[in-house]
Amino acid sequence: MKGYRSSHIIILNGTSLKKSVVAVILGFILVFAVSGVMTSLKPEYRVSSSSIHEFSKRFSGESLLHIFGYTNAYFTQGLSSEAKAPNYASALFELTTSLNLDDPRSLIRNEIPGFAHYDGEILVAGSGVNYTDMPVESSPPMEVLLEERQASIIEVEEEEEGEDTPPPAQTTGDKRTVLIYHSHSRESFLPYLEGVTSPNAASHPEVNVTRLGKKLQEELIRRGIGTDIDTTDTALALKNRGWVYGQSYDVTRPIVEEAMAGNQDLNYLIDVHRDSGRRKSTTMDINGVPHARLYFVIGKKNQNYEKNQYLAEQIHNKLEKLHPGLSKGIFVPPAVETRNGIYNQDLSPNSMLIEVGGVDNTFEEMNRTLEIFAEVFGEIYWQAEKVDGTPEGDAQ
Repeated sequence: MKGYRSSHIIILNGTSLKKSVVAVILGFILVFAVSGVMTSLKPEYRVSSSSIHEFSKRFSGESLLHIFGYTNAYFTQGLSSEAKAPNYASALFELTTSLNLDDPRSLIRNEIPGFAHYDGEILVAGSGVNYTDMPVESSPPMEVLLEERQASIIEVEEEEEGEDTPPPAQTTGDKRTVLIYHSHSRESFLPYLEGVTSPNAASHPEVNVTRLGKKLQEELIRRGIGTDIDTTDTALALKNRGWVYGQSYDVTRPIVEEAMAGNQDLNYLIDVHRDSGRRKSTTMDINGVPHARLYFVIGKKNQNYEKNQYLAEQIHNKLEKLHPGLSKGIFVPPAVETRNGIYNQDLSPNSMLIEVGGVDNTFEEMNRTLEIFAEVFGEIYWQAEKVDGTPEGDAQ
C-alpha cells in the first residue's frame, strides 16, 4: 500500500502583511502619544482615582445603582418605586462645561476671585430655603474673641427657669449615650451683651452657646437619654496653644476621643453652635410665638459623611413635618483651606453639628426650638434602639 504525503501551500499576501505591520507600528505610536499627553497634563486634569471619585460624586447612590443595573438587573431591585433614573445629559453637560443648570452660581464660580469661600452646598433645603440663605462664617480675630464684655446674666437666669416634668417612659439607666460639646464655645448673643452691636464681637466666656448645650442635655435626660456635656473654653485653649480660630475643631477632637475611649456606650455626638446670621433669617413664628431656626452642617471631607447626613436627614424631615421651615436644612460649607471640612464627624456615624439661632436670638427663643429638637431626636433614638433590638436600660 502506497503512502501519500500531503503538501500545504502558504500564500503570503504582501499587501496584507504590510498593512498589519503598519497597524502595529501605528498602535505603538498611539499608545506612546496618549501616554505622553496624559503625563504632561496638569494634575487636576489627569485621570486618577481621585478624579473618578469626584466624577462619581455627581451621582447619588440611587443613580449609581441605576447605572450598575444596566449590566446586572439585581442592583435595581433594592430601589424604591419612586427612584428615578439619572439625567445623563445633564451630568455630561456639567462634566464638559462645568455648568450646572440647577445652580446659577456655576456661571460665575470660576470668574470671581474669592468666590470659593462662599461656594457651599445645600444637601437638603428646608421650606423656602435657597442659595441666598447659605450660611457664611466669619471668623473673629482672637483679640476680639478674648475681649472682656459685660453681659446681662440675671436676665438669662430668669429665662432658664423651667417646669417639673413626669419621669420618662424609658431610660438608658446609668449609661450616657450622647455627648454634647462646643467647638466654638464663646459664641454669644447680642441681646445679652451690653454695648455690643457687631455680630463678629458677639462672644462671651459665660453667656454663650454652652447654655444651649446644657438646655439640650436637660431636655434629653427628661426623655430618658443619658447625656454628658463638655463646656471647655476653646477660645482660651486656642490662646494657650498659640493657635488660630480655624483650629477650634483640633481643640475639641481629643476631648471627644477621650470621652469615647472612657465610655463605650457613647454613640451620639452633638456639636452645638449658633449662626452668625441676623434675626430675619434665624427666626420664625410658630402659632404666633417666635422660635429660633436651626440647621445642620455636614463635613464632606469625611469619607463616610453619608452616614452623618442620614441622621441629619431623619431629624430634618421630622422637624419639617411638624413645623415647616424650623429646620433650614443640611448645608456643606465651602471646601477651602480655611475650613476644617470634617468637624470631627468621622469619629462617629451618629455625629452632627447643629447651628441653633443667630446673634440676635434670645435664649427663650432658642430653648423653645431645642425642646422640639429633643423631642424629635428622642423619637429617632428610641426607634433606633427598638430596631437594633438592644434597648438601653429599663422601662420606667
